[in-house]
Amino acid sequence: MADNPIKPVLEALLFAADKPLTIEQAKNVLDNLQPSEIRNLIEELKSEYELLGRGMRIIEVAGGFQMVSAPDFVTFLKKLFKVRHLERLSKPALETLAIIAYKQPVTKLEIESLRNVNIDGVMSNLLDKNLVRISGRKKAPGRPYVFGTTREFLEYFGLKSLEELPKTEELSTLKPKDEITNVETQKEKIAR
Repeated sequence: MADNPIKPVLEALLFAADKPLTIEQAKNVLDNLQPSEIRNLIEELKSEYELLGRGMRIIEVAGGFQMVSAPDFVTFLKKLFKVRHLERLSKPALETLAIIAYKQPVTKLEIESLRNVNIDGVMSNLLDKNLVRISGRKKAPGRPYVFGTTREFLEYFGLKSLEELPKTEELSTLKPKDEITNVETQKEKIAR
């Protein structure tokens, strides 16, 4: 059976896209195809890459599809990009982002009451990075803004949707190493 001539076009679109390519974007380029046909062709490409052990993979992320390097070759990529600047989020930013992701839509005051600190700087940073957005106003006195996560949030953490976030019950069973170390340090200070 002859290969579909649209596959190379989709492959080029996936390769050239700087953000996950949505079915709708592909449909706008490929006028005569239905969304289900486009999805099927992308899934075929995805399977071919995996089956042939290619260096690239196609993943579904943030409501679209993206071409990424295969995980098997990470050691080689690390050698190529020894010094790669990857902007990391601070612990306060991660904590604030987690609250927004799990409680959205949520007001700044609600976040501050959970964190017990002012979050003006953190919120400004998260808004600048487009990881959170103003998603409306709460029907409460003063009509404060409510915040939610963005598509860029999903991209940053490699999630298809918010349903892929760990369940809160799973999180409560985890104990960070820092918490154990901090408890031991506190005990030592008290003992002195």
